[in-house]
Parts: sequence; structure tokens; C-alpha cells
Amino acid sequence: MLRNVLLSFAIGSMACGGSQPTTESSSTQASASSADSTNDVEGPDDRGSKPRKTADAGEFQVSDTDKLSRPNQAKLKPTASQAAVRFFVIDKDDGPVKGIVIGLSSPSGQKFYANETDADGFTEVLLPIGKTYELVFLSLGRRDITAKLKVANKPSLNLKLTLRYKREKYPIGLVLEQVNFTTGKALLTQDSHRRLDPVVEYMKYKQSVRIRIEGHTDNLGGKKANKRLSQKRAEAVRAYLVSKGIDGSRIEAVGYGDSKPIAPNDTPEGRRTNRRIEAKEL
Repeated sequence: MLRNVLLSFAIGSMACGGSQPTTESSSTQASASSADSTNDVEGPDDRGSKPRKTADAGEFQVSDTDKLSRPNQAKLKPTASQAAVRFFVIDKDDGPVKGIVIGLSSPSGQKFYANETDADGFTEVLLPIGKTYELVFLSLGRRDITAKLKVANKPSLNLKLTLRYKREKYPIGLVLEQVNFTTGKALLTQDSHRRLDPVVEYMKYKQSVRIRIEGHTDNLGGKKANKRLSQKRAEAVRAYLVSKGIDGSRIEAVGYGDSKPIAPNDTPEGRRTNRRIEAKEL
């Protein structure tokens, strides 16, 4: 059996909720791992070898079969040095998911992007063969599950992966953790740039998205001063994104002061929680 691609999944440690992709592949050997379980899957190559088994690990499932019919939308052709990798992203309840951007990076730091999925959940990318890539869904937030994608060193590979992706809905925006400011000011700290750079990456490769940056404070100080400070901080985040090449017309900035707490303001920890920047897709 040809082993064209290896997929391994690991649940990440970053919080704030998130999405849970699972994978089906027409040419895979895959493994899924959680804190206390590891299962392996060996799958068929492109010549129709019989699928062998399915693995179930914790919160997600890895399968080597894709029984759903897919439109034939492939445009990219594999070469002697590049594999053509096709992705179909689907939601269990809602079907194909439009507008997902998939990022892949090699250990040497090379980055590749599969453009936004279309109405059928389809996108594709050419990847140099014989390399291992980290596969992630680009988003405003964190990654709950990452995958290692190893493409075999074989010419003219055509690979197809079906990614089952469950997006969770939240009543509030996504809190951008570790976006900090100088006390009492709207000056971003240097370490905040690292947290905002993934937002830049996401918006750069998902051209359709517009976002609102929302600033929030605790209840110390006057309401007018808090609202003014939160507005300036939201605008500082917007300015940083614009400085990195994102069109300002795609970003709103709104300050709410202390009017929308998400924790009690009667403890230092609660006040720290309420001093935050949120991002919402519009």
C-alpha cells in the first residue's frame, strides 16, 4: 500500500472555546491522540486500495473513508515536485462550510495557504512533496486541534482530505488574550503584537471578512473616562492591523467602557478579566 500522506492530530491547550475539526481522507495513514488515548488509521491510496478501519479519540473522529459525493472542481495539477491537495470542509449539521482558510507551514518556516473554501466547502493547494506540514484553520482565535500533514516523496500525487469542522457560537466576541496596554493608556505593549499577528494573517488570506474590535475596561474611574480609554484602545488595535496591510474599511473600532463586564468588578481578578479587547466577525 502506498503511504502518500500521514495525518496526526493533537488537542491544543489554549482556551476560549473553539472549533473541532475531524478528518476523512481518500489517501491517508492517520493517528488521533488525546490525553489518554491514541488510535491509528491506515487508509487507501489513490488507486483504490480497500479502507482498513476508523479511529475514534475523545472529541473528534478520524476516518479514512469519504462516502459523500463531491463536485469535481480541481484546477491545480500535481507535478514531479508538488502534490495537489484538495480539501472539503463540512459541518456535521450545516453541510459544506464556505469561507474557511487553511494554513500549512513546514518546519523550515515555509507557509502555504489554501484560499477560502467555496460554497461546496472546497479549496486546494500545491505542496512540495517529501515534507511535513502543520495544518491549521486560520481564525481570529486559537487552535484547539492541530494536525501534522506529511506528504510522501512521490511525484504527481493527488490527495483529497475531508475535514469535518464544528464551529461553536458565542454570545460575546472572542477575547483576544494577551493583548495588553500600558496602564491607563492606549499604548500596546510589545508582546501584544505577537497576539495580533495571527489576526493579520487571518484577514490577509480571508479577504471577505470584516471585524469589529471592541474595547472594555473595569469600573475603576469615571464612566466617561473609561469609555474614552476603551475607544482609544480599540482604535490602537485597529491601527496596528492597518499598519500591517489590512484595509481599514474592513475594521470597526468601538469602545464600551465598563458597560459590558463579564466578571464581577469587586476583586482584582474580576477587574483584570473585564479589561479586555474582543474581536467579532461582522
